[in-house]
Amino acid sequence: MSTTARDLRRRLKLLVGLGLAATLVLSGVYRAVHDDAARLSEASSPGVLAVDTARSSLLLAHETVPESGLEGAGSGSFHTRVSVAHQALALAASENVTGIEGRRTLQTVTGLIAVYTGWVEQAHREPAGSPLRTAYLHYAARVLDDPDTDQDITGRLDLLRERQMAVAEKQAAFGTWTAWALAVGAVLFAALCAALVEAQRFTRRRFRQVADVPLLLATVLWAAGAAVLAWHTAWTRAGAADALAELRGEPTGARVAEAGESVAGHLADVGARAAVSDLVLVGGVALVALTVSGLLPRIAEYRPRRPR
Repeated sequence: MSTTARDLRRRLKLLVGLGLAATLVLSGVYRAVHDDAARLSEASSPGVLAVDTARSSLLLAHETVPESGLEGAGSGSFHTRVSVAHQALALAASENVTGIEGRRTLQTVTGLIAVYTGWVEQAHREPAGSPLRTAYLHYAARVLDDPDTDQDITGRLDLLRERQMAVAEKQAAFGTWTAWALAVGAVLFAALCAALVEAQRFTRRRFRQVADVPLLLATVLWAAGAAVLAWHTAWTRAGAADALAELRGEPTGARVAEAGESVAGHLADVGARAAVSDLVLVGGVALVALTVSGLLPRIAEYRPRRPR
């Protein structure tokens, strides 16, 4: 008795199982890597850079205080830079990188900035050379940057930045789960390709065909699809690592703007690549269906026919 039908069914079950398993695992890895990179691009990086901008703007504003005249209390570069800092803090709050803890820190910093500007304005109401003017500016400096505590404005912003960077590093890193899933996906893909090649050899030997076109096409498309996924994933991982390196730089002055441009370049099109995650799943299922179409007609040839 021929065992061809049984052998075909066994191979079909194996191919469907491996195809679906590989699709689920590889699409999960692709989604995890690109979703993290998208969050790094859309929220974490802007949040870190916003905090850097606020800190830098406040320090630059403070540098203008000793040179400002009495008229500097209501206008001039000091208040312009303080306004920039407020806008940057609002952006950092909207990105919400570290959750409620970060929002509370930003609220506290906003209140301290009001105290700081209040001391500066009070100082500028005093005549030049007044001891009160010197005292008020001293109080303002301690609110902004007191070397003896981290509860001042710059200290709180530095701590917030550290927490934001911790989030960014997790998003740019290849987590343990993702690494294991990638290893499992690679094994499943290799097993699938081997099973597809073996199935083609089996059908060619049993049915004396040069090739089973659907199986051959499925093999080629699986290999091409995996290569595209690997390339996109490697590209995204490299971009995330380069962006993280930029964010680790010294957050001062023009360096902040340069880092922002570099980060944007490294993470360009990440959102578009992340958006195709669902297509990975759809494509895998379609290739499984193509595989089935290669073997199912052969199995149908061995179904028992009813006598007329």
